[in-house]
Amino acid sequence: MKLDFSNSLELLKASKNEHLYEKLIDQLNKDFQLANIQVDFSKEFNPKGLKTLLHEKVYYLILEKFTEYLNLLYVIDVSEKTVKKITSIDAVDVSEEITFLILKREFQKVWYKSKYTS
Repeated sequence: MKLDFSNSLELLKASKNEHLYEKLIDQLNKDFQLANIQVDFSKEFNPKGLKTLLHEKVYYLILEKFTEYLNLLYVIDVSEKTVKKITSIDAVDVSEEITFLILKREFQKVWYKSKYTS
C-alpha cells in the first residue's frame, strides 16, 4: 500500500479500501479533542462529506482561531517543513492544502498502527 497520495479524496477512498476509514475518523476526533477543538466527525459521513467538514473547520481555525489551529497542527504532528512549502496566499487554498496534510498524517498513524499491531 502506498502512502503517497495526490489529494484528499484519493486518500479517503484508499482508507475505505483498506478498511481504515472508521479508524481514521476516530483518530481525527481524538486529535481534535486533544487540541481542545470541538468537532464531531461522524462515521456516517462519506469521504467527500468528511473532507468538506474538515476543510471548513480548518478554514475557520485559520481565520478566527489561529492559535488553536497551530496547536492542532502540533497535536496531529503535521510537519512544519511541509506547511512552509505551501505557496498559496489565499485562505481557501491554504486550508485545502492543510486539510490534505492533516488527513495524510492521520492516515499514516492509523495505517502504521494497523500494520504493526496484530
